[in-house]
Amino acid sequence: MDPIGLQLGTRNLWSWLVRLLSKDPEWLNSKMKFFLPNTDLDSRNETSDPEQRIILQLRKLHVQGLATWQSFIHCVCMELEVPLDLEVPLLSTWGCDDGLTSQLGAEEKSQRESQLHRGLKRPHQSCGSSPCRKQYRKQQLELAKKYLQLLRTSALQRYGSRIPGSGQPHAFHQAYVPPILRRATAPLDTRGGAIMGNPRVEDGTDVSISDLFNTRTNKGPRVTILLGKAGMGKTTLAHRLCQKWAEGQLDCFQALFLFEFRQLNLITRFLTLPQLLFDLYLSPESDPDAVFQYLEDNADQVLLIFDGLDEALQPCSSTDPEDPDGPGPVLALFSGLCHGTLLPGCWVLATSRPGKLPACLPSEAAVVHMLGFDGPRVEEYVNCFFSTQSSREGALGELQTNGRLRSLCAVPALCQVACLCLHHLLPDHAPGQSAALLPTMTQLYMQMVLALSPRGHLPTTSLLGLGEVALKSLETGKVTFYARDIPPPLMAFGATHSLLTSFCICTGPGHQQTGYAFTHFNLQEFLAALHLMASPKVDEDLLTQHVTLNSRWVLRTGPKAKLDLSDHLPTFLAGLASCTCRPFLSHMAQRGEDWVGTKQAAVVQALKKLATRKLTGPKVVELLHCVNETQEPELASLTAQSLPYQLPFHNFSLTYTDLAVLTNILEHREAPIHLDFEGCTLEPHCPEALVGCEQIENLSFKSRKCGDAFAEVLSRSLPTMGRLQMLGLAGSKITARGISHLVKALPLCPQLEEVSFQDNQLNDQVVLNIVEVLPHLPRLRKLDLSGNNICVSTLLCLTKVAVTCPTISMLQAREADLIFLLSPPKETTAELQRAPDLQESDGQRKEAQSRSLTLRLQKCQLQVHDAETLIALLREGPHLEEVDLSGNQLEDEGCRLMAEAVSQLHITRKLDLSDNGLSVAGVHCVLRAVHACWTLTDLHISLLHKTVVFMFAQDPEQQEGSQNRAAFLDSLMLQMPSELPLSSRRMRLTHCGLQAKHLEQLCKALGGSCHLGHLHLDFSGNALGDEGAARLAQLLPGLGALQSLNLSENGLSLDAVLGLARCFSTLQWVFHLDISFERQRILLRGEKTGRGIWTTGSLPDLPAAAELSGFRWRCTPRSLCLTECPLEPLTLTRLCATLEVCPGPLEIQLSCEVLSDKSLETLLHCLPQLPQLSLLQLSQTALSPRSPFLLADIFSLCPRVKKVDLRSLHHSTLHFRSNEEQEGVCCGFTGCSLSQEHVESLCWLLSKCEDLSQVDLSVNLLGDGGIRSVLECLPRVPISGSLDLGSKQSFQIHFSKEDQAGKTLRLSECSFRPEHVSRLAAGLSQSLQLMELMLTQCCLGQEQLTTLLSLVQRPAGLFSLRVQEPWVDQAGVLSLLEVCAQASGNVTEISISETQQQLHVQLEFPRQEENPEAVALRLAHCDLGTHHSLLVRQLMETCARLQQLSLSQVNLCEDGDSSSLLLRSLLLSLSELKKFRLTSSRVSTEGLAHLASGLGHCHHLEELEWSNTEFDEEGTKALMRALEEKWMLKRLDLSHLLLNGSTLDLLTRGLSHMTLLQSLRLNRNSIGDVDCCHLSEALRAATSLEELDLSYNQIGDAGVGYLATILPRLPELRKIDLSANSISPAGGVKLAESLALCRCLEELMLGCNDLGDHTALELAQELPQHLRVLRLPSSHLGPKGALSLVQALDGSPHVEEISLAENNLAEGVPRFCKGLPLLRRIDLVSCKIDNQTAKLLTSSFTLCPALEVILLSWNLLGDEAAAELAQVLPRMGRLKRVDLEKNQITARGAWLLAEGLAQSSVQVIRLWNNNIPCNVAQSLQSQEPRLDFAFFDNQPQAHWGT
Repeated sequence: MDPIGLQLGTRNLWSWLVRLLSKDPEWLNSKMKFFLPNTDLDSRNETSDPEQRIILQLRKLHVQGLATWQSFIHCVCMELEVPLDLEVPLLSTWGCDDGLTSQLGAEEKSQRESQLHRGLKRPHQSCGSSPCRKQYRKQQLELAKKYLQLLRTSALQRYGSRIPGSGQPHAFHQAYVPPILRRATAPLDTRGGAIMGNPRVEDGTDVSISDLFNTRTNKGPRVTILLGKAGMGKTTLAHRLCQKWAEGQLDCFQALFLFEFRQLNLITRFLTLPQLLFDLYLSPESDPDAVFQYLEDNADQVLLIFDGLDEALQPCSSTDPEDPDGPGPVLALFSGLCHGTLLPGCWVLATSRPGKLPACLPSEAAVVHMLGFDGPRVEEYVNCFFSTQSSREGALGELQTNGRLRSLCAVPALCQVACLCLHHLLPDHAPGQSAALLPTMTQLYMQMVLALSPRGHLPTTSLLGLGEVALKSLETGKVTFYARDIPPPLMAFGATHSLLTSFCICTGPGHQQTGYAFTHFNLQEFLAALHLMASPKVDEDLLTQHVTLNSRWVLRTGPKAKLDLSDHLPTFLAGLASCTCRPFLSHMAQRGEDWVGTKQAAVVQALKKLATRKLTGPKVVELLHCVNETQEPELASLTAQSLPYQLPFHNFSLTYTDLAVLTNILEHREAPIHLDFEGCTLEPHCPEALVGCEQIENLSFKSRKCGDAFAEVLSRSLPTMGRLQMLGLAGSKITARGISHLVKALPLCPQLEEVSFQDNQLNDQVVLNIVEVLPHLPRLRKLDLSGNNICVSTLLCLTKVAVTCPTISMLQAREADLIFLLSPPKETTAELQRAPDLQESDGQRKEAQSRSLTLRLQKCQLQVHDAETLIALLREGPHLEEVDLSGNQLEDEGCRLMAEAVSQLHITRKLDLSDNGLSVAGVHCVLRAVHACWTLTDLHISLLHKTVVFMFAQDPEQQEGSQNRAAFLDSLMLQMPSELPLSSRRMRLTHCGLQAKHLEQLCKALGGSCHLGHLHLDFSGNALGDEGAARLAQLLPGLGALQSLNLSENGLSLDAVLGLARCFSTLQWVFHLDISFERQRILLRGEKTGRGIWTTGSLPDLPAAAELSGFRWRCTPRSLCLTECPLEPLTLTRLCATLEVCPGPLEIQLSCEVLSDKSLETLLHCLPQLPQLSLLQLSQTALSPRSPFLLADIFSLCPRVKKVDLRSLHHSTLHFRSNEEQEGVCCGFTGCSLSQEHVESLCWLLSKCEDLSQVDLSVNLLGDGGIRSVLECLPRVPISGSLDLGSKQSFQIHFSKEDQAGKTLRLSECSFRPEHVSRLAAGLSQSLQLMELMLTQCCLGQEQLTTLLSLVQRPAGLFSLRVQEPWVDQAGVLSLLEVCAQASGNVTEISISETQQQLHVQLEFPRQEENPEAVALRLAHCDLGTHHSLLVRQLMETCARLQQLSLSQVNLCEDGDSSSLLLRSLLLSLSELKKFRLTSSRVSTEGLAHLASGLGHCHHLEELEWSNTEFDEEGTKALMRALEEKWMLKRLDLSHLLLNGSTLDLLTRGLSHMTLLQSLRLNRNSIGDVDCCHLSEALRAATSLEELDLSYNQIGDAGVGYLATILPRLPELRKIDLSANSISPAGGVKLAESLALCRCLEELMLGCNDLGDHTALELAQELPQHLRVLRLPSSHLGPKGALSLVQALDGSPHVEEISLAENNLAEGVPRFCKGLPLLRRIDLVSCKIDNQTAKLLTSSFTLCPALEVILLSWNLLGDEAAAELAQVLPRMGRLKRVDLEKNQITARGAWLLAEGLAQSSVQVIRLWNNNIPCNVAQSLQSQEPRLDFAFFDNQPQAHWGT
């Protein structure tokens, strides 16, 4: 027909279309399968006429709707050779011809009606109408079989066709290559991940498709969960199962149903299981109830596959529904099938991506992991994909040369894409170039898209259109589309290029629609990313919002839930940000490359921000994929450097591709990294990805998924990791085969330092094979073989290896633990590279011989014969630091064998035989066996606690060094656990059930031990009783000199205790007997300093060494402590009689609940019989009210008593004087409830004491009457010191031995009322000897103070009144001067301090009235108003003889200038004023001018101080002018005033006339070097100058040079302070040369200057002879300079203070050989002094008897230094304070200091911020309050008796 005829009507167009399609019916069939997936193309009902067949197919397409018909017409025009004259009308009409519509109208209606289903409800099938029930059952069976055949036929129709389409994957017509399947054995956990605990996957054997279903299982749900990442082929496998079943290969199942959740999500209504199976899958032809009943009866042969469980949107509950057969959500039906409540016994297979699974899954469900392709599978897939041999070889060659592409092919979906791309690229590229174009996943898809345009024309519009559809669906969670959702041209484009797939969606009974989706999620994500990058509609902000990291899939529930399937969208965005993709994107966007580059830069910048964040393991993997896709080296480097040093990956799936990407990124990292894989699903070939990764330092795998295949691959990778130091492979399924590969690989890794094969269930031979590799790993430090199965014989073989291998330092085996620790020798790299058998050198052999081995075989079931084998092994071995055989079965014989062998085994520290079944009889054997072992220091046996531990000393060669370090510390220790002197031995036989009958045999066994060193015996916790104590007392002399004997908890009576007191008196070694009777604690100890420090060497090289040694032995007292014991008179008499022969000095401490008067009298009357007694203490003992009188009478009974102290009738102490002591007696009865009636009796008893010094009666009930009685009795009580009568109030009276003229009265908080003032004034007027009254917060107001001053009248002399009241700081100067004006005497001194609230007035009596004419004359010079004229007149009269006026911290500005004017007027009238001070005050410029004017007329002024007060320049000038005529000035202090050029000129002009000046202080005045030059010239005339203070200025070296020229011309100079003046060593040397000529210099302060050792050496050459104070803190002195200064000062009779703080004296700590008799303070804070350098310093302190303060804070002092200090404290009688803050002293050192402090008079030792636990510090401070651990100085006040 001609073209004109085509336009006559559409009927001709229809004919042409039918004729065109008749030429290619197969193409039409494929499109029918795409647009109508469920169409049966082989139906017998259709006509056999080809043309009629095509017409019928076209009708079916048309009735689907306009959108489907339009898409089909576009496919016709796009894919077939359609003439242009036919294509135009086809596209213009879009298939909407009226004739066609009318022609097909009737068919459409009938078709729709035929598709209608009867409904969800099926009519009830009655059996009553059947002739017989058997016939009905037969019909039912035939219906079921017909349905099953229909299922299989439908599946065959779907998968049997060779034509791609209808839901088939692209390569389905090819041979199927199954991915790796691994079955996990751990239980399923739906709360946090796929499987619970440490996932276990059987390794080494693949799970085939047929193995997925174990049909022999008859119990429980038969549920399998197939887990795999996107692209692993889960959906393909599901369809493959359908195909295999349709083909009859899965014959165990009669029925198979396949559902996809992406389709089921569209079903919003509730369904029953029959509706799910029949309405949504395939309906039976008739009687669905009968068919369903058959399925229920044969459920064990029914398989239901649910694909895409991770895509399920509907909520799911783990609880069972009330009606399981009722309608419900699809996911509820799935849950019922899984739990067996629906179709019980059926098989269920669900596929899902890894992540959190729905709670409805049963925990016993089987889990199978899809792990993608390994190398052989990739090769198999390539061979199947390419049809020709040449293309196969070419593709495989490309994969072999490109590792990155090969790693991408581990994902089956990417492998398919890679093959498509290679198929396109191979013909046009040379070998090796094709794979180079496919470096990333993104570029794989990009090449795939480019392959869609063979003619070179890229369909950009269609691709971007599909990309927009893909993006919208990802954002809305929509993965299924209808034809109306996609424009027909895009639908046709996607169908033509297999970008879209179609399927049938059953939305209801008889209602079906065609759904469409992208062939794969990755493709959808790539197209969405392409749209984001290339579409002009998307800006940078919207683009970067999609650059996120997904850690894992989270379950979606709820009505508004949506899918989040954009796993790879950020990855594709990152890939498209690569520079390689820029031309492609530019072409797609039809924009320039700059526009594309801007978008790419935004993506890269977003990734940079993510790279610097702290991410979880899954997010790290996602980030690495994104960074790898960008191919940006800078971004890869940033990411690699930002990865943490420890990079963990825990409990998620990892693929070969993931590790390959990790390796690629790590290539950009310089620092090493630790990789830790725990519980991760790993493919066996994953370690291949780590080949050559030099950055890995630690590599650890802990997973049951790792088996022999994994180990084999890992063994090939390990030698390529050059920096690998730690390898861990724990908790795996490795067998001997896998370990053999690793053992062969380990020698190729000589750099390894740690290897762990723990928890791998390895057998004996495998463990031995591993240990054989130890000599080949020269740097190995640890081998962990814990958690494996070995026997005792293997353990002994391992012990032999440990003994013979020279590098092993420890073997530790305890139950499941088995660990080797090694100490590799120090070798060079060249030595490491040599063969192991050539590395043995003489030095290494010597090191092996001197090495030390620790052997711990705990709870290993060792028996006696094993002990013999072990001894034989160890006898010829190295030194054994520790042997621990605890928890075995050695019993008595084995313990005896080990004890006998200790002298041959070279054990240097510890042998532990605990928990080995030792008996009492075995104890004797052990003691006899070890008696000759001279290295034994401690043996602890406790049968109750199953303890048998031997402790040893080191060999003499090894011991010497540490013995010298620890000798002094050990000599000072009392009894601290495991802290004894090196030569002492401790035998602890505790809780062993020992009785008296065992003692003789024990003592025989111990006899040899006693002579090997000082022995500590501990028999506590046994059953010795009185008989044993008596027998032991007889045996003790034969044991020699013990160090201690512990008899606690042995059931001793009081008689036995008193018997031990006889041992205390007769045995010379017993110095201390501590008994707590009720608690049965009994301890006899030797001298607490043990053998003494002098046994370790000679005495220090000091003149007083011999005398010091004698002092030590003479002053060591013996002490008896008897507590918790009833002290009856007879008991005390026996005790004292026993102690009469005890050598002294003796200290007795007694304690009981109540001590009766009779017992106290008995005790006091026995005291004269104990002349050696030095201390008697009754602590925590209740005494009667009569006890103070009994104790007061002690002075007549025992004149040796020098101090009695009774506190609260519970604590009493009596100190006794030696014959040489003559000091006064102290007596204190505090808190004893003494009242007035007791005073006279007590005073009468005290009057018998002739030399009473101090009496303390505070905190009693004396009251006013009692105090009066005491005062009345004072003349009869000769007190020479002080009397304390305070209670809640302080009341102290101090006495002097000689009559003194002046007395002081201090009254505090007395609350005076107005009527008391007159009485106080009368008393003051009558107390002629009272010279000073101090009133502190006595409620004395201003008016009352005025009255007091006016009423006090005295005949002659001076009287001072000091008042401290809160109102003083508010009163103001005027008011205070007004108070002074009312004084009755002449005021000679006034001192006001507002901040301190103090007023001091000194009066002179009698008052001398001044001539009224002279007063009037002086008033004439005053310019005052009438308001102040009267006050000035009164002040002139009262203060006419004022000699001192001091104003401190006052405000002269608050009342304008009134105060200044008044002071000016007053100063004008003070002709005798000699001292004026104005410090730290506020004064205005005008006020300062007034004061300067007044001072200008004070011609007799001798002392002037204006320090720390801010003036402006004019005020300072006025002050300087006032100094011009002050020729008699002797002291001038202008500190803190800002002196510039003009003011300094005025000052120097005034100074040049002050020839009598004695003190000049100008610190912090900003004086520079030039100013110092003028100042030096002005001082030439000050020949009387004694003090010069220029500290904290900036005079520098130049200024020092000027001073150095004039200092020798100041003959009276005694003190100079030039601290902090920027003086260098050069200036310091000049100054030192000048100071050498200052013969009278006494105080030199040059701190905070950079003086250095040169200055110190110069100073040391000729220090002033009379120097008293030397302060050089922070002067950059070194050891050399400090030593030179100390040597120059040594022996000086005048030095009182030395400060060298903040200098480096690490090796030059001062040491005095001659001593400094007057040194009171030494400051060595922060001088880097350590223990060694502190020893000589501490010994030097004893040569400074006047020392009061020692500052050693912020140094490096430890316990040794503390011990040295504790040793000298008792010999320093004047020492008050020791600062040891911020050092390294531990609890041990603090304990030693407390011991030394107990024997000294030191007031405080500060220990803040040392290594002392808080609880220990609190305990020590409670025992010794003078230890101060606080940050602030809480120095305790010294007690009145100290």
